[in-house]
Amino acid sequence: MTPASVVGVGHLWPPRDLTEGEAPDARFTLANERTFLAWIRTSLGLVAAAVGLEAFAPSVAPDAVRTPLVVVLLVVAAGLAGYAFRRWLSVEGAMRTGRDLRGSPATIVLAALIVLAGVVLAVAMLVT
Repeated sequence: MTPASVVGVGHLWPPRDLTEGEAPDARFTLANERTFLAWIRTSLGLVAAAVGLEAFAPSVAPDAVRTPLVVVLLVVAAGLAGYAFRRWLSVEGAMRTGRDLRGSPATIVLAALIVLAGVVLAVAMLVT
């Protein structure tokens, strides 16, 4: 009995994206992993920004602005971590089966959210 089947996920792991087709060149797999880790690093940066804003900058903006901004940063960070895994798996599967790689709309969304958070924080600082 494998460890995965002991905990009840034996039918889920490894997913089809990691078992179909032929294994790609290790350099491409490692590059895909580095990209995944970069997304995770960005997610951790958003968590750090949220914690820093809440813990160390209570006078920067009023609670009515700061708390929702912190919550949004944390939710985006969690979503980004989940997206990073799905993207890694998708790219790995595409490399194994020869499918085209799709672009990532997450970069535009993430950049827009960070700009929006910065603008909200700047306006809140000017108002107070």
